Amino acid sequence: MQYLKYAINHLLCLTLLLSVNSHAQSIVVGAEQWALYQPLLKDKKVGLVVNQTSMVNGQHLVDFLLSKKVKVKAIFAPEHGFRGNHDAGAVVDNNIDAKTNLPIISIYGKNKKPSQEVLTDLDVILFDIQDVGLRFYTYLSSMHYMMEASADANKAFIVLDRPNPNIAYVDGPILEDKFSSFVGMHPIPILHGMTLAELALMIDGEGWLNTKNTLNLNVIPVKHYTRSDHYSLPIKPSPNLPNDQAIQLYPSLTFFESTYVSLGRGTPFPFQVLGHDKYFIGDFNFTPISMPGSAMKPKLMDKALTGQDLRTVDIKGLDLSLLIQWYQKFKQNDAEFFKSPNFMDKLAGTDKIRKMIIADKSAKQISETWQKDVAEFKRQRKPYLLYQ
Repeated sequence: MQYLKYAINHLLCLTLLLSVNSHAQSIVVGAEQWALYQPLLKDKKVGLVVNQTSMVNGQHLVDFLLSKKVKVKAIFAPEHGFRGNHDAGAVVDNNIDAKTNLPIISIYGKNKKPSQEVLTDLDVILFDIQDVGLRFYTYLSSMHYMMEASADANKAFIVLDRPNPNIAYVDGPILEDKFSSFVGMHPIPILHGMTLAELALMIDGEGWLNTKNTLNLNVIPVKHYTRSDHYSLPIKPSPNLPNDQAIQLYPSLTFFESTYVSLGRGTPFPFQVLGHDKYFIGDFNFTPISMPGSAMKPKLMDKALTGQDLRTVDIKGLDLSLLIQWYQKFKQNDAEFFKSPNFMDKLAGTDKIRKMIIADKSAKQISETWQKDVAEFKRQRKPYLLYQ
């Protein structure tokens, strides 16, 4: 019955997509297709999972829906907060939105899934957040927990889809169960090549939700979008991904979070430089400083660092060569490289990458170990794809 429900919903989405000519037409995100989701909200009390990226033609979705007389009752705030101005990992507290007086309920920190009492006065949960296509980007995990909470409370769940700027890449090891965490909840590669609506369909269809109830799931696909389309994000999805280059390098540089090397937090170019004060590759100089809202206490703060300027390099997908090069530089100096091995393994979804780097395996040798699993994942995800 659950699969039949999914199949019908999926067929409707595909029919919608095939009914339009996708060539030479502007991409229209789900939130901009009011006529499609207005009937799902009519006379309903609505909770919104949104942040600063949830825009409808220049207007925030909260304000847009209120102007349409939708009964918005609550806002659920993920990592970085409702306005997107919290540091990575910073506590997001419950609050009241000054503009609308709506309650803001944190779903990041201790309470990643709202209680059933919080959902009692709601009929529908509407999710609209821009993603960047990585398993460890936590908006995906927040969507999962909100889907579970909605199913438990018998509330409808709607995903307004947005493009994935890394949709062309499917790469990395499949998450192993013992490394499951908030930065990796699903048995998918690091780069999954799916939009959040496609992942919502897969999470539901594969039975990955920890609930006894059937989820009432609807998705509004992006119009005129294909998997070959380049999509430049109009709003930065989080404080330290300010531009296309940072988003493109994010899959390869995030592992440096677990090391002693700075990846540019506390500078105008986070996720676009690498550096250290003692051991380094390259001759680019920079100094991380405290930047409230994006990097309150960045790694190696106030130290003069030397390293690599990656703002114009062409690195796409998952490339471990930089991580390996920097590991070797530290090894040559008998210096410890991995500051937090456990965090490295959680990001990777396995301890095999770290162990193979320590064993002096090349990037190609490491990548070859998961290609069979990636091929199987592509087969598994195929029924859930919405875009050609």
